[in-house]
This record gives sequence, structure tokens and C-alpha cells, in this order.
Amino acid sequence: MGYRKMKIKKKILCIIPARGGSKGLKGKNIQKVNGRPLIFYPIASAIKSRVCDDIFVSTDDKKIAKEAIKYGADVPFLRKKKFAGDLVSTEETLKNALDEYETHKGMKYDICVFLTCTNIFRKYSFITKVVQNLKRSNFLESSFVVKKIYKHFWHEDKKKLKKVLPWMKEYTSRQIAPKLFREDTGIALASRAHLWRKGKRIGKKVKLIYNDFPFSEVDIHDKYDLEIANNAMKLLKKNKKIKQIF
Repeated sequence: MGYRKMKIKKKILCIIPARGGSKGLKGKNIQKVNGRPLIFYPIASAIKSRVCDDIFVSTDDKKIAKEAIKYGADVPFLRKKKFAGDLVSTEETLKNALDEYETHKGMKYDICVFLTCTNIFRKYSFITKVVQNLKRSNFLESSFVVKKIYKHFWHEDKKKLKKVLPWMKEYTSRQIAPKLFREDTGIALASRAHLWRKGKRIGKKVKLIYNDFPFSEVDIHDKYDLEIANNAMKLLKKNKKIKQIF
């Protein structure tokens, strides 16, 4: 009798950081766009993607925790203050969140998903795709959303201004310019859990998801961003694109 090789189901954890100490926009993560708090959007998209076994909101704020639970996320404990300061990196936040949640659950996850509350203009299918990429290929370490751009960038090197890349010394048509991609990991990123345990957000072997969704450049950090987001959401509703978000 032959035996079929059993597939081991990979456990997927979505982590949504949402601290309460925003200075640019007070109570940012519970400010409302289209009548719903920002925390609603990544949770709703993660649920709709149908690829996340658990959705954990890492927050130090009781009001945010209450809203997150209301919309379907798990918040079994609050984030420690030392991981909730302005200078704590995303990598530190994700490592701490994963370590503590795995301890709480008494289990290890295989793939982790990162979503932010301030990038609300995401297709939920982006989440599905980044996770599926890692499931389909053991070679890949990370998959995330990017935006193709054509801009020239400068940096300061020993107090001298220089173009970032050699090809930027000459200007050309954007249609034939070299490809340049901006990371939009806050919209959707999936990485092997072992990377996050080491404090690394992204591995070296990656697959990109090209972002084609309107208003994805909007990253909400002040009252002007909030107003833009509300107006953008109205336009998406009018054009029946809002259903792609949640």
C-alpha cells in the first residue's frame, strides 16, 4: 500500500501594531474614516483575506484594545511600556509581539503577517497573495507590497549631496527608466516567523506584489491625512471599489 505525503498546515499569525501615544494626531488609531476607526481596517482586511489563523493587535492602550476586540482581533494583554515609545523600531515591536503572543498561546507560528492602521487603502487580496507566496515556495523568506515609482533621489554623503543610484545622473522618460520600487510593507507583508524572532522584518529571498490600488500612498499621521482619507474613501465608495478593502 502506498502512502500519500501529508501536508503540514502552516500556522499564520497577523500582527497589527497600534500604540496609543501618537503625537501628530491624538488618538490616531481610533480616529474615524468613513465612520469607522483606523484599527478597524487592517482587522477587517485580515479577516476577509481568510489566510490568518489569529489576528493579534499589539497595543498599550485600553481604548484601542476594546475597539480591536470589537472588530474581531485578539488582545489578551497590553504591550509593555518599554516597547511603546516613539523610538522603538518596527522590528523590535514585531519581535516582542510575536515572542509574547507565542508564549501566551503556547505554540509557534510559521508565517507572520504585518499590517498597519495608518495604511488603510489596501486590497484584502494583497494579504492573501503574500501569504500564498510563502506557502507555495519554501525558498521564499518574505513577500510584500511595493509601489513602482520613477523619482530621482539624493542622499548626503560626507556632507556632499549625491544621487542615490548611478542611473539617476541622467534624466529619461519614465516609460523606459530603470525599475524602482518603494516598500509598502504596512499595506501587506508576510515573512517567515523565524526572521521576526531574530528581529528582522524582511528576508533576502523575496517576492513582490505590485500595488495598483488607488490612494495607497495615503499614510495617516495628522489631521490633513485624515481628511484626505475620508474624501478618498467617499470616492472609492462611489466607484464601488471599497468592497476590495473589506
